[in-house]
Amino acid sequence: MASGDPAPPMGEAEAAMVDALFTQSPVGLHLLDTDLRVVRVNTATSAMRGVTPESLIGHRFADAYDIIDGDQHEAAVRTVLETGVPLRERLVRARRRGGTAPPGYYAMSVFRLDNPRGEVLGLALSVIDVTPRERALERLRVLDMVRERVGRTMDSVVTCDELVRTLVPGYAEGAVVELVDAVLRGDDPPLSPLPQGVPLLRAASRNSRGPDQPQAHPVGAVLSLPGPTPFTQALSDLRPRVIALDAEPPWMSTDPVRAEAILASGACSLLVVPLALRGSVLGLLSLYRGRDQEPYDEDDIELALQLADHTALCIDNGRRFTREHTIASTVQRHLMPHRPASHTALETAYVPTATNGAGSWYDTIPLSGARTAMVIGNVAGHGIHATATMGQLRTVIRSLAAFEQPPDELLARLNDTATLLAAERASLPSGDPLHREALTAACVYAVYDPLTRMCTIARSGHLAPVIVRPDGTAEIPDVPAGPPLGVTSGAPFTTSDIGLEEGSILALSSSPVVAAHLAGHPGLLGRRPETESPDAGRHTGRPLADLCDDILYSLPEGLSGRAGALLLTRTRPFPADRVASWHLEADPAAVSTARHHAGEQLAAWGIEGDIVFNTELIVSELVTNAIRHGAAPLALRLINDRTLTCEVRDAGPAAPRLRHARTVDEGGRGLFITAQLAQAWGTRYDADGKTIWTEQSLPPSHPS
Repeated sequence: MASGDPAPPMGEAEAAMVDALFTQSPVGLHLLDTDLRVVRVNTATSAMRGVTPESLIGHRFADAYDIIDGDQHEAAVRTVLETGVPLRERLVRARRRGGTAPPGYYAMSVFRLDNPRGEVLGLALSVIDVTPRERALERLRVLDMVRERVGRTMDSVVTCDELVRTLVPGYAEGAVVELVDAVLRGDDPPLSPLPQGVPLLRAASRNSRGPDQPQAHPVGAVLSLPGPTPFTQALSDLRPRVIALDAEPPWMSTDPVRAEAILASGACSLLVVPLALRGSVLGLLSLYRGRDQEPYDEDDIELALQLADHTALCIDNGRRFTREHTIASTVQRHLMPHRPASHTALETAYVPTATNGAGSWYDTIPLSGARTAMVIGNVAGHGIHATATMGQLRTVIRSLAAFEQPPDELLARLNDTATLLAAERASLPSGDPLHREALTAACVYAVYDPLTRMCTIARSGHLAPVIVRPDGTAEIPDVPAGPPLGVTSGAPFTTSDIGLEEGSILALSSSPVVAAHLAGHPGLLGRRPETESPDAGRHTGRPLADLCDDILYSLPEGLSGRAGALLLTRTRPFPADRVASWHLEADPAAVSTARHHAGEQLAAWGIEGDIVFNTELIVSELVTNAIRHGAAPLALRLINDRTLTCEVRDAGPAAPRLRHARTVDEGGRGLFITAQLAQAWGTRYDADGKTIWTEQSLPPSHPS
């Protein structure tokens, strides 16, 4: 048309545009009359719906298009007819005609048609098939849900259960996760291709039709997959597969049990996805869809790979946690005593709770003079590093206890070691995770002397002992808390001396909340003083292991998850006839007197043989040294316990020194001879002087 020609009448242009829209536009166009009946549709609608225009014309809106929730959408369309307010981009689900495909998604816009006189002629609808877009959005939503809901714990089985619960019923009608059995134990996963015969455990399974749906194998079953099948092939080449199940595939005869369950479920589409990480096989994810869902396609493979990557990483994290926990538990089990040692005047029981941290430890250490040291502690953190630190601190305590360190001095030296370990940890490279984890620990160290019935306690950090008296009263003794181990605060450690009657219970816990619970509920270990119960004192004779159970059973639900190690010790009398002591004069004649007393006492105890001669010689040497190098008063004490203990006490501060005398030396051999005859020897100090002690093993036939 030339630029000077007049424009054609507007009516002709509008008619041409309408004709083009109904014959060439890719958008589905529909004309409805005022009764919402189809008057005209364009060719795009016919192609989109897979039907002829004649099959739609004359039918009502909802019936013509087989819309899901048609009444709801028809009401919205009628509102446009009544108000004239357009409806734009309303998402509609409608079934496709002439096929078994699942419903599609359509974006529908509705506009009212009025003539120049304002009369309502009908409605115009434009429809766009947005099924691919909505399918893609659905997949993104599934991926977001999996990333949000799967892998919230370090338990691989829980992770698998979270996955199937997230995918069923929205994305799949059925889902099964099978893991390599060794992975659940924390072992390294095998490399691809998965060797034939490697057992897999069915970790999780879910079906939208309910638990009564037939399953090939129950959850928890361990079995090897027969092959070749799509499942074994996916584990071999780590490539996902989409399998149509409309006709019975030939591979089903290879695994008839699984095939029977698949056919009974009515599944029509299968998506098999390997769970792999860095070329290692962790397991397998199998997803099933029935006839009511869109069959899996290549787009689903891409999504499944992302789901598998996320799940495999979570499972591997759980595997690593399990492995580290297993290693830490094994190391801790070998570093800890198998059971607390009960001594003549002390009964002990220990309960390592299931929630025990890897850094919790306890110990009962026999000391000279029939005394016993009770220790409980806790290192902050978890895993092998906390366990290793626990082992180091326990070894230091054992070494310091052998040198008869008093509790406050022992904790001070222990803190020096913890501070050194903390400094070594801080000097690690910044990329090392241990560099950012501060080393702190808490410890309670108590020494009980059954001959004086005194317990000397020192503590570091937040842990506190609990004492339950024979009358049932409970208390947290006033033991000043020293600084946590590993902290360079410079604050001193102090001790408290507490008298314990026979039948008292000392409870040590690595959890302060348990200590507070025991102090607030003394009836767990004894009765309250105001309780006039006929079974008063019933706990005195009950096994301590039973009392430990009572304590754990009584913990509130929120508290039980934080329960740590628990060590109970109950005092009992030391037999008076197994201790003998004598005061000696600071005179050389006292040597023969002391030797005579020792010989008579050993005979009274029925001890015979070489040990008598050795004891008399030890007594002679120790008393001689005390007279020459010590100060009055002097005393000799023999204790017939797990070993035969010989103690010589004097008021001198000088420490004895073991010498290796030369051949020409006239002296210096006494302490050397003593050390050769005794199983162990040492020196301990107090405010009034020192005590030199030796221990000798008693004959096996002698009752200790």
